Amino acid sequence: MARYVDQSPERDGFELPSAGPFPHAAYDVVAFASSAGGLAALGRVLGPLPDDFPAAIVVVQHLDPRHRSLMADILRRRTGLSVVQAAEGDRLGPGAVYIAPPDRHLLVNPDGTLSLSQSELVHFVRPSADLLFESVAASYKDRSIAVVLTGTGSDGSMGVAAIKKMGGTVIAQDAESSEFFGMPSAAIKSGHADFILPLDEIASALTTLVMKREVG
Repeated sequence: MARYVDQSPERDGFELPSAGPFPHAAYDVVAFASSAGGLAALGRVLGPLPDDFPAAIVVVQHLDPRHRSLMADILRRRTGLSVVQAAEGDRLGPGAVYIAPPDRHLLVNPDGTLSLSQSELVHFVRPSADLLFESVAASYKDRSIAVVLTGTGSDGSMGVAAIKKMGGTVIAQDAESSEFFGMPSAAIKSGHADFILPLDEIASALTTLVMKREVG
């Protein structure tokens, strides 16, 4: 499989594999959405994932657009996966985590590349989980998973409908383990959540779902 190394300073030379479909995964892309309390929650989900996790991970976390994000640096210390702030034209690879930059929508294209957009706010936020989920659903269809973690508001509740319509799977964090239950609650109330799980069970669920069979 062809590989490339992005040598930009934020990447620290991380080697990211080329796009899927990924032969050892039942799903190619796992898309996370979170807001208030999300950094800690993401660390607790990404940390236990195996270093050979065979799907790509894309993340929308609502961030203050006035400041440079340190999310990639922080999460890199908590997981064995490659973690980068997403850049225009990045190509998805298994075992890699791509985080939306502040004030940019993150979109996944059918060819496995990423696009960034500063188009208008969606439900008062940018980046938008709804736009990310909708792009993942359109590009990866039934090989996509959406995960809605702690956060205020309802971002992601429309995007999970797109994931389900295309045959993908939706996971929402439960009320008891959510620091803020707005986003998970909205996803659950949409009727499209396949699993409602405590935070500390989400990593094992993802590992089971994504690695449950080898394709090809």
